[in-house]
Amino acid sequence: MAEAGCSNERVTNGELNEREKELDDETGEKKEFVAPAVGMEFESYDDAYNYYNCYAKEVGFRVRVKNSWFKRNSREKYGAVLCCSSQGFKRIKDVNRLRKETRTGCPAMVRMRLADSKRWRVLEVMLEHNHSLGVKKYRPVKKVSTGNKRKSLSSSDAEGRTIKLYRALVIDSEGNGKSSLNGRDVMNSSEHPDQLNLKRGDAQAIYNYFCRMQLTNPNFFYLMDLNDEGHLRNVFWVDARSRVSCGYFGDVVYIDNMYLLSKFEIPLVAFVGMNHHSHSVLLGCGLLAGETTESYIWLFKAWITCMSGCSPQTIITDRCRTLQDAIAEAFPRAHHCFGLSHIMKRVPEKLGGLRHYDALKKTFMKAVYDTLKVIEFEAAWGFMVQRFGVGNHEWLQALYEDRVRWVPVYLKDTVFAGMSAARPGEILNPFFERYVHKQTPLKEFLDKFELALQKKHKEETLADIESRTVSPALKTRCSFELQLSKLYSKEIFKKFQFEVEEMYSCFSTTQIHADGPIIIFLVKERVMGESSRREIRDYEVLYNRTAGEVRCICSCFNFYGYLCRHALCVLNFNGVEEIPCKYILPRWKKDYKRLYIPDHSSNDVDSTDHRKRFNQLYSSALQVVEEGVISLEHYSVALEAFEESLNRVREVEEKQA
Repeated sequence: MAEAGCSNERVTNGELNEREKELDDETGEKKEFVAPAVGMEFESYDDAYNYYNCYAKEVGFRVRVKNSWFKRNSREKYGAVLCCSSQGFKRIKDVNRLRKETRTGCPAMVRMRLADSKRWRVLEVMLEHNHSLGVKKYRPVKKVSTGNKRKSLSSSDAEGRTIKLYRALVIDSEGNGKSSLNGRDVMNSSEHPDQLNLKRGDAQAIYNYFCRMQLTNPNFFYLMDLNDEGHLRNVFWVDARSRVSCGYFGDVVYIDNMYLLSKFEIPLVAFVGMNHHSHSVLLGCGLLAGETTESYIWLFKAWITCMSGCSPQTIITDRCRTLQDAIAEAFPRAHHCFGLSHIMKRVPEKLGGLRHYDALKKTFMKAVYDTLKVIEFEAAWGFMVQRFGVGNHEWLQALYEDRVRWVPVYLKDTVFAGMSAARPGEILNPFFERYVHKQTPLKEFLDKFELALQKKHKEETLADIESRTVSPALKTRCSFELQLSKLYSKEIFKKFQFEVEEMYSCFSTTQIHADGPIIIFLVKERVMGESSRREIRDYEVLYNRTAGEVRCICSCFNFYGYLCRHALCVLNFNGVEEIPCKYILPRWKKDYKRLYIPDHSSNDVDSTDHRKRFNQLYSSALQVVEEGVISLEHYSVALEAFEESLNRVREVEEKQA
């Protein structure tokens, strides 16, 4: 980057007077500005300037722009030094002037430069002053460039209100507002509905955690949303591994807002996926000021930003109208479903007080889990309503109105990748289930957060090693079992293996209809019914020999990602010895991360999109790192490969010089 010399800039008295007028309007609410530090990054030069100017008002000095550097051709600013107004001394020709000397050669300054990431990074800091400091001022000052003033935004425009300060945050000295009598109580949310309810020191803890993570975790990403008064309102963050996991397992996402709905001390919302070992993986986290559509939209757009604009195929949530409206706006193409296990969990609470509760619950579950066709569900629900006289029950009425979002029979065309919980007893486990309780303070959670991620990563690494090195024991002579034992991870193969074993409970496969190459078969299965008695159930399976397609009415493949016993029986009946490739999902393979790198096609990379190049390179490098820690031999090979790659990259730079 060519330097075109430097130009001196000064803050005029008029500017200072105007700013001081703003500062005179005190609210009595003291704010503590975190001192500048090397490594801080800002979205723009204005953000960086505003931050340092606010810090200066807090400490008690004025800011002057000492130097600026611009590109020769575009005149785009790419470097600057901000200093104390007392920096330097009078010029020799001005010494005899009567104006009082105010400069003392003060060394306080920050030097910053536009980084390759297109953010402004602090490179050098001097905090010490050699003169007395003035009275502190606490109201932050916004610097707005001439001709580039921001348009006022409506309160509903959550994205526009976002202040993207990657490494700096204005923090209230008492947490995030007026402290309570004992200094520990959480603020009353009704008094501060537009800001996070934090205890004393919580905001500082968030800031310290983010600073530490960005220094140690190169691809760590976070966004903060401040309200009009500079208070922290919403926060989103995602670490490097979770960002990579988004590329692998971000097709189906469970948005867990249980902590926010249940009024936990930490208003946490987590994005959760499922990996190739059927383990939950974290895809991002947020803290929200409240359950508002605007807050949820801000959070979702922040997550989309770190996902490079990609959107999940299926989103699973609790039943929540506010959340539903936000998802419809932020993820218009995603299929939004309600978690069935969440609904079933509320059955005792919502129906427990009714007469004949046990019989009602039994009928309710039978209608939900046992019906295979829409007409069957409608009949079963109507029977339940009529028999138990619950036609006016508010909760049941609301459930019925939303039935297309949670009843399995309506969701057969939706891809869940194992996160459907469509069978009795299945649940969606919270990612932080063992780490967070209702009274867990934020500072403790931030410590546990890293422990939880480390534990989950270790579990995945051990599962990877076991799946690659240990061959599973076969339980049948079925060729389908042998085929997938070589491909699938251990945990997913066990689930599929159970389907193979249960083929023996299917005792009849009969063709009932044919239309050209499409044939419909009826598979009879003995299933465990009421009172542990065996019942016979019929399953229709569509088979297209020409296209190599098979689809069962139970829709196991869409719900869980592997073929059911009924479809396997039809394939076996038709002499098929191997499962068609379209029914072997790459996301379940034991070497999935080795074979598949999200967005790794160099043809799709915009030469000007630095962030996308960085994300793809980082994803590839992280694969080498995860493989390299398996053993000392792996480590040596990985280190040698990195050194060789670095030398080759440097050769490109030398050729261009």
